[in-house]
Amino acid sequence: MSNPRVSIQTEDFDLSTELARLRAGQPQVGAVCAFVGTVRDRSDGQAVSTMELEHYPGMTEKAIAAMIDAAQRRFDLLGVRIIHRVGLLKPQDQIVLVAVTSAHRGESFQACEFLMDYLKTQAPFWKKEQTAEGARWVDARVSDDAALARWGIQAGNA
Repeated sequence: MSNPRVSIQTEDFDLSTELARLRAGQPQVGAVCAFVGTVRDRSDGQAVSTMELEHYPGMTEKAIAAMIDAAQRRFDLLGVRIIHRVGLLKPQDQIVLVAVTSAHRGESFQACEFLMDYLKTQAPFWKKEQTAEGARWVDARVSDDAALARWGIQAGNA
């Protein structure tokens, strides 16, 4: 696959372009599944004006690549693409793209969900929300750990 599997970037991404690149030259692809996460305007009942995402360059890409390797061991995948944005984002901005291709839809659906569950709990990102009460760091959610646990994986942040 000539398209990189992992990109951490400040700039936005175009879903159609990314999916076309992921499918290019692979006539055996029968299914494409994509998840796009966006910034919400509310969190824990409070209005959010911005979200700032930070990461540890190098470590973050390696951690996500290891997640992709785990997904490829579990599911029969033809391609995987993960883009995660960092920097200052506003409500409705795209944060993350998880896209997978496979011969059949079941593998694509499961792998996309698996990768997103893994990403939410294991990728080294730090998120800070700006609310009317000031800035606050976003803690890991118990529901995210539970989502990962259904795949038989214990969250490292639990």
